[in-house]
Amino acid sequence: MNTVREIHADEITQAVADLCIKACTLLPDAVYGMLCKACECEPYMSAKETLKLIRRNADIAKEQHMPICQDTGMAVVYAEVGQDVHIVGGLLEKAIHAGVAKGYTDGYLRKSVVSDPIRRENTGDNTPAVIHIKLVAGDKLHMTVAPKGFGSENMSRLAMLTPSQGIDGVKAFVVETAKLAGANPCPPIMLGVGIGGTFERVAELAKEALIEIRTQPHPDPYYDALEKELTAAINELGIGPQGFGGQTTALSVRIKAFPTHIAGLPVAVNVGCHVTRHADVTL
Repeated sequence: MNTVREIHADEITQAVADLCIKACTLLPDAVYGMLCKACECEPYMSAKETLKLIRRNADIAKEQHMPICQDTGMAVVYAEVGQDVHIVGGLLEKAIHAGVAKGYTDGYLRKSVVSDPIRRENTGDNTPAVIHIKLVAGDKLHMTVAPKGFGSENMSRLAMLTPSQGIDGVKAFVVETAKLAGANPCPPIMLGVGIGGTFERVAELAKEALIEIRTQPHPDPYYDALEKELTAAINELGIGPQGFGGQTTALSVRIKAFPTHIAGLPVAVNVGCHVTRHADVTL
């Protein structure tokens, strides 16, 4: 018989606070590796020099424990809660919000959240976070904090295509999204592409694909080939690092697919800049 494991809300709050600071100051190794590879492969001198500056920026942020970007984003938090976990001392969501407030305050991170989308009053502590909770097996709590800057978020798009538009429609929409974004999301960009599900699920898929930065090929060869094809097509646009031209417009394209209705073909593209960040911990 499984025993229930207790995790105190205060421990969650501190863990989220630490993750907020870590995510905003340390670029994930996989993303940093992509930047290094792009520096080596970029044939255009101005683009190569721009990539070197971007890489140096990440180095300075790490060395001096400073934000990689002035836009420290809106906190997106994923919590995978083991079904044998019992949270004591408070509610999970309140503990997460408290952690975001603590992290953004203690870490001197820019607070960018407004309490109402129309009236625009700043909340003062970067809360509330956007929280996704998933119940899983086990007695652990795994949390991922992904601060999302809005220079790239604003360039994201969603379309409810029809099945007749097929794969060609999906490809055209993804490449068009990158083309319309241009220099606005601070390329080189990373794209999370969601395909399938429903209106709300396809947006979640795109965000999940963006955050799950893989260094290995897609487990489905069909989507692996599609990821490579889309990355090549976007790089052929010639937008380049920071919009100065070159062949490195996209560092990666990652796809997550989900079953959908016979009458639908939803597709969403979540755009990430070269500072596509996240940090995670297991309690």
